[in-house]
Amino acid sequence: MRLIDSHAHLQAEAFKDDRDAVLAAARDAGLERVLVPGWNLDSSRAAVAFAASSGVDASAGIHPHDAAESDRDWHEVASLARDPLVVAVGETGLDYDRGFSPREDQLTNLRRHLALAGGLGKPAILHCRSKPGERDAQDDLLRELEAAGRPPALLHSFSGPIDYAEKALEMGLAISFSGLSFRTGEEVTAKVAALTPTDRFLVETDSPYLSPPGAPKRRNEPAWVRVTAQWLAQQRGVDPEALGEQLVANYDRVLSPRPT
Repeated sequence: MRLIDSHAHLQAEAFKDDRDAVLAAARDAGLERVLVPGWNLDSSRAAVAFAASSGVDASAGIHPHDAAESDRDWHEVASLARDPLVVAVGETGLDYDRGFSPREDQLTNLRRHLALAGGLGKPAILHCRSKPGERDAQDDLLRELEAAGRPPALLHSFSGPIDYAEKALEMGLAISFSGLSFRTGEEVTAKVAALTPTDRFLVETDSPYLSPPGAPKRRNEPAWVRVTAQWLAQQRGVDPEALGEQLVANYDRVLSPRPT
């Protein structure tokens, strides 16, 4: 089965001793495309450096957890986003669950990324979490996308209600599914997996986080994306081999910069 991982933090500390070996194991497992996203200035620099040495793709951005530092680091992150090795802007978005940065800082940070994504023709990678049973982050994200003119974007590690997914898809966004799909409270994601258009679904690990069933809890790795890919094939009622072909095609379509 051909595979991709649209979100793997291989530059993270968890992989400091064996990241090249982890990537080699992923490729042996069938992964043909891997995106290494930044979440702050240092990790964005590291993502670009790793892309230069390993042949993966990179993204550059500031996560909502780090949004309070956006004023300090934004100029350099935006400069990194223009690098040819960087195929997307982010990871950014809104996180009202843990709330490590004030909401206004998160919104300011998100708006900067959406404007940059639109200007560069590179998709924004969007993290979005509300507290359990709530949806305020999802609703705010949709409003900000609309206000920004619906720039290209990818909903990373999908979580949220069906109508949120439907509106995002109406805006032209792609949706990526992760090990989060298997957790209690995320059952609606299976329905979203089934309704997402054929050319707009991706899979990811969010390594070293969000281990799917069977993967080590201490550290998820890109090779384990096969579990989520097989689950996605089941939700869509398609042959896994055919789904793998579509995953590679979707990665190349969604994460290919479109000059504006």
